[in-house]
Amino acid sequence: MLNKRMQDALNDQIKYEMYSANLYLAMSAYIENKGLKGTAKWLRVQYEEETFHALKLYDYVKNRNGQVELKSVDAPPAEFGSLLETFQKVLEHEQQVTARINTLYKVAIEENDFAAQIFLQWFVNEQVEEESNASEVISKLELIGDRKADLLYLDTELGTRVFVPPTSTATAISQA
Repeated sequence: MLNKRMQDALNDQIKYEMYSANLYLAMSAYIENKGLKGTAKWLRVQYEEETFHALKLYDYVKNRNGQVELKSVDAPPAEFGSLLETFQKVLEHEQQVTARINTLYKVAIEENDFAAQIFLQWFVNEQVEEESNASEVISKLELIGDRKADLLYLDTELGTRVFVPPTSTATAISQA
């Protein structure tokens, strides 16, 4: 069973993951309005991933006989600047998520909650991927500069991204 401190920290993270989902959905709408449907799809897939993360945390709290407390989620901004500025905001946000996951992991250590430590390891690894993905897009956008043909090619490439839920092994760990 979860202790109160761990449960509260996990509930706070559920809220933040839902904010993250809404942020990426807002970014997707913003970028689609600029005519970049492939990039908008990439951001919408990010929305799906963040929703999955929130539900993974939700299920974990429930599986540990904890009480899920769904909290009010702030509305994200509606404008994000240029495409490069948007992805710089993606990276900044993912760095904030990483800091939050690290703090959550620290709580699990301090509370001697070994099951939570094992569960949270998945999120630690996921954040490495999240930051890497954002950095890669930023690098490509910086290389492209003002070349519109190259931007359209990148937009097509980003549009191939699909959400693939983690394997059953990851699901089994979430039910630890």
